[in-house]
Amino acid sequence: MKIGELANATSTKVETVRYYETIGLLAPPARNAANYRNYGSEHLARLSFIRRARDLGFPLEAVRELLALSDNIGQSCEAVDLIANSHLAEVKRKIDDLTSLRSELERVIGSCRHGTVGECKIIDTLAPRAAC
Repeated sequence: MKIGELANATSTKVETVRYYETIGLLAPPARNAANYRNYGSEHLARLSFIRRARDLGFPLEAVRELLALSDNIGQSCEAVDLIANSHLAEVKRKIDDLTSLRSELERVIGSCRHGTVGECKIIDTLAPRAAC
C-alpha cells in the first residue's frame, strides 16, 4: 500500500508516518518500480501499535522501548510492566496537578463579587505583585 493508504488506515498524517520512519520507529518500506514507498501488513501493524501507544499518552521513547520489547515475544513482560507503571504514575501526577489547578481556579472565581474590573479579585490574583 502507498503511504497515503497507510496513513488513512491508521488515522495518521503522512508527515507523521515519514517522521516515524526518520526517527526509526517505523522501518523504511521497499520501493516499487516507480520509486513509491510500498508498505506491507507489518508496517500497518507496527504503525497501529505506535498510534495506540501515543493515544494512551506514552512518550516516543517509551514507545520505542515497547516496540523493542514487543519484537522479543519470549521474554518476561516485567520491563513492559515497568514502562506502563511509570507512565501511569506520570498520568496520576498530572491528574493531581490538574485537580489542584481546578481547585485554585474555583477559589479565585468564587471570590468574584461582580463589581467593577478595578475591584475584580480574579484580575487582582493574576496581576503581578509589587516587590518589597
